[in-house]
Amino acid sequence: MTVSVPPAQTVAPGTGHPPVDPERWPDAARLPRASALRTALARRVVERALARLPLRIRNGSAPTALPHPAASGDGPPTLTLHDPAAFHRRVGADGLIGFGESYMAGEWDTDDLVGLLTVLATHVDDLVPAPLRRLRGAWAHRRPDRDRNTLDGARDNIQRHYDLSNELFALFLDPSMTYSSAVFDALPATPRTFPAAQHRKIDRLLDLAGVGWGTRLLEIGTGWGELAVRAASRGADVLTVTLSEEQRELALRRIADAGVTGRVAVELRDYRQVEGRFDAVVSVEMIEAVGAEYWPAYFTALRRLLAPGGSVALQSITMPHERMLHTARTHTWISKYVFPGGLIPSPEALARESAAAGLTITHDTGFGDHYAETLRLWRERFVREPEAVGALGFDHVFRRMWELYLAYSEAGFRSHYLDVRQLRLVATGQDAEGPRRPAGPRLPSRTEESR
Repeated sequence: MTVSVPPAQTVAPGTGHPPVDPERWPDAARLPRASALRTALARRVVERALARLPLRIRNGSAPTALPHPAASGDGPPTLTLHDPAAFHRRVGADGLIGFGESYMAGEWDTDDLVGLLTVLATHVDDLVPAPLRRLRGAWAHRRPDRDRNTLDGARDNIQRHYDLSNELFALFLDPSMTYSSAVFDALPATPRTFPAAQHRKIDRLLDLAGVGWGTRLLEIGTGWGELAVRAASRGADVLTVTLSEEQRELALRRIADAGVTGRVAVELRDYRQVEGRFDAVVSVEMIEAVGAEYWPAYFTALRRLLAPGGSVALQSITMPHERMLHTARTHTWISKYVFPGGLIPSPEALARESAAAGLTITHDTGFGDHYAETLRLWRERFVREPEAVGALGFDHVFRRMWELYLAYSEAGFRSHYLDVRQLRLVATGQDAEGPRRPAGPRLPSRTEESR
């Protein structure tokens, strides 16, 4: 049987959203090539899957379909398909990448983005009938070679996300400019408690690594410098490395403002190129950017850089092992648009790779619900700033993409599909506690000195 393949075409108007710029967003601006058979199969699978979920479905101007009887309470999330044909064609051609690009193009909306995505994440293993899961390769794309985290590739991948704009991140992060999960004293979280919760997270990691007066500390992944500042305020001598030029520039200014410049060096350097031995190594949600291919190199570097008696404090997002194996083999919407080259590890992968490098995990604590609240606060701040985001040169497609990224991540933690963990690692055979340096006096910040 011969199946016709419609040519690529510009997305038709009528969704209520502005046109998509084909120069900036070529794959969102144009519908992909997909056979009528694939599109029809995708439509059938999607409609059957959604019908079993606690959702309301609305096709264009059609009346809202009733939710599945399992829906609890009033008002389950409503998925509105402005252009059902385009939506199913994208899913048929590109699976979940198409699902995300359809949202970027404005072909579907919802009254509760996190709620909708949480339902989908909760039922992720049930969405596709078991016989069709064997055909996963027909929809899944392989990760492009350009995203591999070679020395050059890692730099490019980091810069594609973290060098977007310091001002963009400042619009939604808390004043500490910390881009990782906070640890709140109580949930639900509030904006007022956000900076203290980020400091609580940092202090727990520094405590795990035994950072105090005179500690030689290596931080892999500088961010915007908050952890380095707090470590230096304890009296540590800090080397922090990053591949982001924009982050380094702002981190240096913030370190100077805190009055700890003499204790902190910020270098543009890959973790594989760091030399020396350190009493403590801290790395916060950086391993997700390493890529499975380079996990052995990452853990080997941690072990090589650790002085006798030292400790590593690691914060990592995690996912179930089987799901990680599926994700590792495929190009996802997140890897295409948000974190190129990245992969979230499983707890099993962390244990296996660290053990192979000669490291033993002596502490492991999860706090995924706190990440859900962290992401909620980021998302709420971001969506309140469309004019400011636009003034920085980011268009409406970017705003939809970024909101989807934040909501998608939040849903992962709310459904417990994702977790985040703090771990302490020591050299295999080392005493679980190891030597500790005396805490000593805390150095005052410049602000405190002026009081």
